[in-house]
Amino acid sequence: MSADADFTEDNGTLRFSGRLTLANLRDMPDRLDGVGDAQAIDLSTIDSMDTVGAWVIHRFAEARGARISGLDDDRRHLMEQVSAADEPAAVTPKPLPSFFRVLDEIGDATVTAGQTLKGLLGFFGATVLAFGTVIRSLFSGDSKFRFNAVVQRFEVVGVSALGIIGLMSFLIGIVIAQQGAVQLRQFGAEVFTINLIGRITLRELGVLMTAIMVAGRSGSAFAAQLGTMKLTEEIDAMRTIGVSPMEALVVPRTLAAIVLMPLLGFYASLIAIIGGGLLCWISLDIPPVTFIQRIREVVPITDLYVGLVKAPVFGAIIAVAGCFQGMQVEGDAEQVGSRTTAAVVQAIFLVIVLDAFFAVFFTWIGWN
Repeated sequence: MSADADFTEDNGTLRFSGRLTLANLRDMPDRLDGVGDAQAIDLSTIDSMDTVGAWVIHRFAEARGARISGLDDDRRHLMEQVSAADEPAAVTPKPLPSFFRVLDEIGDATVTAGQTLKGLLGFFGATVLAFGTVIRSLFSGDSKFRFNAVVQRFEVVGVSALGIIGLMSFLIGIVIAQQGAVQLRQFGAEVFTINLIGRITLRELGVLMTAIMVAGRSGSAFAAQLGTMKLTEEIDAMRTIGVSPMEALVVPRTLAAIVLMPLLGFYASLIAIIGGGLLCWISLDIPPVTFIQRIREVVPITDLYVGLVKAPVFGAIIAVAGCFQGMQVEGDAEQVGSRTTAAVVQAIFLVIVLDAFFAVFFTWIGWN
């Protein structure tokens, strides 16, 4: 029969014996409460000790400031674990002052932006390599070019967007003409409203507003489609059967955006000019024939070239940003929504930044 836990007191030293286990402690915790000062605890003569026994000894030693001795390696490890579990909970640090908290958030945002830019550049490089593989396959006889997929993207990116882009451009042309006429009338120079409409639509707003609209429509669609395919493991299945997702999914979408952006930008510019011309006819009594003749005189051909050069670059940025964010989806369906929003914001931001660089560049080469 197992021996109950017991102890004896000798000159401030408590010597324990028996089994310091839950079944054998009996009334020992109550007896320990009646013990006065104790400088040392000797456990060399105990038979065994479990977690409850170690807990009782530890709490007594902590309360009396006594030193524990007579432990072998296993019992010492048990006492260390009990002591570690008895540590007080970590104190919640005081919140940072507002100024430092703002700096911390700015730093986190900067790091996140840098990591996103790095990932986007890497994805752009992978897209270029995928384009190279597809082009090389055309000459090797084993074509990887997916014509049907590209045509389908043409319809989604281009044909389906004609209505909303045309309406937006028409209204922008009217707004530019109306605001320009109001301001120029103060100087008796309403005729220069035609200059304003022609140059700003062909050079800047036609392509820029089209890029923003395509980013909202097609860039978000690319991110949502690829994100859903990532969640349903369709992309992993494509890799398993030997199909490259970059070649099958990213290349057709990017190619469609690159090809159709110049066409959509030119279409938007023409519709904006028509809207501006209509308002000039109604408000300024400038007939359409005069309006068209004046447009031909004051708008240099370089303005058209500027728009056509920027458009495919904007298309590539929109497609790459949308596909990149879609391929980053993982975890749950909430990621699809957040990545889609990030794709639109990222694409519009990069388009505006590149438009500023293009403005400086074309001015530097004399296309102004």
